[in-house]
Amino acid sequence: MTFADRLADAVKQHGTLCMGIDPRVEMLPKEFHADAAGVEAFCLKVLELVRPYSGIVKPQAAFFEQLGVPGFAAMQAVLKRAKELGFVTILDAKRGDIASTAQAYAEAAFQTWDADSLTVNPYLGRDSIEPFLTVARQSVPQRGLFVLVRTSNPGGGMFQNLPCDGQPLYRHVAEEVARWNDECLGECGLGDVGAVVGATNPKELVELREQMPRVWFLVPGYGAQGGTAADAKAAYRNDGLGAIVNSSRGVVFPFKPEEANWEAKIVAAAKQAQAELRA
Repeated sequence: MTFADRLADAVKQHGTLCMGIDPRVEMLPKEFHADAAGVEAFCLKVLELVRPYSGIVKPQAAFFEQLGVPGFAAMQAVLKRAKELGFVTILDAKRGDIASTAQAYAEAAFQTWDADSLTVNPYLGRDSIEPFLTVARQSVPQRGLFVLVRTSNPGGGMFQNLPCDGQPLYRHVAEEVARWNDECLGECGLGDVGAVVGATNPKELVELREQMPRVWFLVPGYGAQGGTAADAKAAYRNDGLGAIVNSSRGVVFPFKPEEANWEAKIVAAAKQAQAELRA
């Protein structure tokens, strides 16, 4: 089964909510130690709590890497457990390099960490994406990429909106992403090279969905960054596929560290997010 079809199955079963796992030690419940072991234990519990409401999980590598070697072990445990529970995994590391370095990053993501997909930065051009495409497509099962196109952060337009040959730079990136994606389509009609497009840019979501009709969108910015479920609607195709909407802090940390009922609050937040996005 292609990566695109596995992602489609996850969305059909559980909706479009993508759980972002950004384990900030200062936000952990007080019962967990502020170290790699505490992060691992908390994240594993979160996976179990949100499983009925999401089929996709996106660990943010930075929060594990900052904890050193034990943090890497925690990230591997989280990715392993997520796959055991049936999640499609996205390793959010935003890699970008060329030649053997890109090859090493790709093999780390898809072989060492066994992630189903990886976020990548296209700034260095096609030769920086090629090693990731090759490793992803040669892996069993097939893996996927999510390429930064129009990001959700306030400063994203500094470069992404620069005019170039009569249109903003991000539209040129989108054109290439659509071309790479069309090289490997699944039965669902979508491909293995997705685009990161923020919910904080709803008008641009409309443009890009028209430009990339067969591309999966990973949509950050929903929830804590101010994007709404209504903002994200433009990312979907008419069949309800084509987009997954990420929520990190809004679902994983809807509580204060000293609160005892944190588990119930995570469940309630995940349930609400799933319902909003389905509506």
